[in-house]
Amino acid sequence: MPYRRLRTSRPPPLFELRVMASLGRLAADQSVALPPSRLMPRLRDYIESLLLANELPPTPHYIAMLIDDFLRLVALSQTGKPILYKKRNTLSLMFDVLALQSEMRIDSPDELVLGYTQSMMGFLLFNPEPKKIGMIGLGGGSLAKFCYRHLPNAAIAVAEIDPHVIAIRDQFHIPPDDERFQVHCMDGADFIQQTENRFDVLMIDGFDRNGQPPQLCSERFYDDCHQALTQDGIVVVNLLGDAVETQVLVERIDRAFNGAAVVIDALDALNKIVFACKGSAMDLAGQVLMSRIGRLEALHPMILRLTAQSILLQQRMKTLCAPPPAQENESA
Repeated sequence: MPYRRLRTSRPPPLFELRVMASLGRLAADQSVALPPSRLMPRLRDYIESLLLANELPPTPHYIAMLIDDFLRLVALSQTGKPILYKKRNTLSLMFDVLALQSEMRIDSPDELVLGYTQSMMGFLLFNPEPKKIGMIGLGGGSLAKFCYRHLPNAAIAVAEIDPHVIAIRDQFHIPPDDERFQVHCMDGADFIQQTENRFDVLMIDGFDRNGQPPQLCSERFYDDCHQALTQDGIVVVNLLGDAVETQVLVERIDRAFNGAAVVIDALDALNKIVFACKGSAMDLAGQVLMSRIGRLEALHPMILRLTAQSILLQQRMKTLCAPPPAQENESA
C-alpha cells in the first residue's frame, strides 16, 4: 500500500474517444454532476480502469454510474478515514480514488491479489522459514494474513499508526491477536527503535494519505532497520513515487545496508520493491535461487519465478556497473 496498477492490455479501438464522447453528452445534458476540472483527469482514469476491468462498454449509462461512485469516494476521502470499496468479488481499502491501499478477494481472503505484495514475498527465496517477521503498515492485512497462514512457525508483529485502519481489521478477515500475531497501534519508526526483537524479515509498507511519511524513509530509519535485523536478516521495502524521489530512497537503503540493496519493478504495478540483507543470505548463486522456486511455489500460491529473475538480473547489473576497486599507488 499504496499501489498503482499497470494496464496490462491496450483498450479497444476508439475506447478513449467513446469515453470522452459519453462524458461530453452527460455534461451537455446536465444529467449528472461532474467534479471540478482539477479532478477530471482522475475521473477519466477511474472510469477507464473500471470499465476495462469489468468489461463494460463506455456508454453514458455506465459512465454516469461510475461518476456517482467517484464523487462518493471523493467525499469520503475528505473525512480522513479509510474508504471501503466493494465491487463484484473484491473488497478494497483506499484513501483516495486512485491509489489502492489493499484489495481482498472475498471468496479467498488470504490470497495475495495485488502484484506488489507477491513481489514483496520474494524474501522467501532467501529465507523460506523465518522465525520472526516485523511489518510496518497493516492496511487490509494482505501480507500479514498470508504470512500468518502460510508461515505457521513465524511470529509476526505489525505496527499500524492509524486506529481507523485497525478498527476495520475484521472486515478483511485479519486474525485476532494471539501468541504469534500482534498488531500494535504505533508509529512504525518508534516500533523499530523501541523493539527488543531481532527480526529475520522486516517488511516496510507504510504510507499515509500523502505518500511515505518522512520518518519511515529517513537515513536514521533505515539504519534502525539494519540494527533491528538478525545476522542474516532481510528488509523488504515498498516504494511508490517519482523516479528522482525513489532513487534517493534506494540510495539511502543501499548505504544503510553497506551496498547490499537490490531494487526491482513490482509485478503488474508502478511500485518498486527493494530487498536488502544485513548479512550474506542474498549472496546465492543463480542456480541455487532458481532451484528453490518449484518447492516454494508448491507451498505458497503465488508467482515467485518472475521476482527471482528480476532480482538476479538487478544483482548482475549492479555488479557490472560497480566501479573497480581502488588500487594503491606503488611508489617507484
